[in-house]
Amino acid sequence: MTGAGRVRGLLPQRADYAGLRRHWRADLVAGLTVAVVALPLALAFGITTGLGAGAGLTTAIVAGVVAAFFGGSNLQVSGPTGAMTVVLVPLVARYGADGVVIAGVLAGLLVVAGAVLRLGRYLAYIPWPVIEGFTLGIAVIIALQQVPNALGVPKPDGENTAVVAGRAVVDAVGDVNVAALGLVMLVAAVMVLAPRLHRAVPASLVAVLIATVVAGVAHLDVATIGTLPQALPALHVPHVAPGDLDRYLSAAFAIAALAAIESLLSAKVADGMVDGGRHDPDRELFGQGLANVITPLFGGMPATGAIARTAVNVRAGARTRVAAVVHSLTIVAVVLFAASLVARIPLAALAGVL
Repeated sequence: MTGAGRVRGLLPQRADYAGLRRHWRADLVAGLTVAVVALPLALAFGITTGLGAGAGLTTAIVAGVVAAFFGGSNLQVSGPTGAMTVVLVPLVARYGADGVVIAGVLAGLLVVAGAVLRLGRYLAYIPWPVIEGFTLGIAVIIALQQVPNALGVPKPDGENTAVVAGRAVVDAVGDVNVAALGLVMLVAAVMVLAPRLHRAVPASLVAVLIATVVAGVAHLDVATIGTLPQALPALHVPHVAPGDLDRYLSAAFAIAALAAIESLLSAKVADGMVDGGRHDPDRELFGQGLANVITPLFGGMPATGAIARTAVNVRAGARTRVAAVVHSLTIVAVVLFAASLVARIPLAALAGVL
């Protein structure tokens, strides 16, 4: 196949929306359902990286639409994930927001190159024990990242997650924030009990809503998300000299590998949940690559296909990529019309979710 033919094979096709006339209602409901699940996660992951809640929302919106339109899966939902957060925290600490933009764009270009070279099919051969060990490590790091917010103390300086968590514990010993700890336990309890009442209950959102109401009614002294942007950020291209790009290459390779592997795994899981067509791994890489080129330029952060949100999307009845677009548009509505309400969410509640 020629180079031009390869590129044409990666572009959106009319067949991507086959069945939309039959399934548009189910896609609409699924998109709304996923947005309910994705909202607290997007906020939490944005705050955890140090970029802020707005960055998490922007990522869910922009990456969600771009990856849905250009990707190779009809069911994939993309956005900020815990795995990517682990990679970004030290990058933000070292280079700030501009470093994320530069590394993210470089990573996106690497993933696009992988799509053009048809590397998607080979990533399917990564052994499951490797993936499971990787996922377990991410879970531990995410838990450690939440320690400062869970204890209600300012995040100590440092790049090592375990060291920062230890310092937060030391800081909290002399001045324990009982309110923050109480909200964390409340959120955890709601998330355990809610699915037992009904599997369709969006446990994370319900838990955050209850914790926010309790904090407001009881006037608890806990940190909240604070002011959110009520519009999407403008395009921002940081200045970087060509000779300085090498300092971002290691982070870019890590982001690219993570975006590719996690997205393809998520798409593969979605394939196994429904009868029908399978995803195109090279197109999926192309869509995720474009999403990671574009999203950081608008104030977001690198993204991947999200296994949990994709699974919710399938279970809610999605059958075309329109559901993922609806998910993003729903979050746009939150940014435009409910930013002042979201700003009141306690950080401890998001720590409890993660």
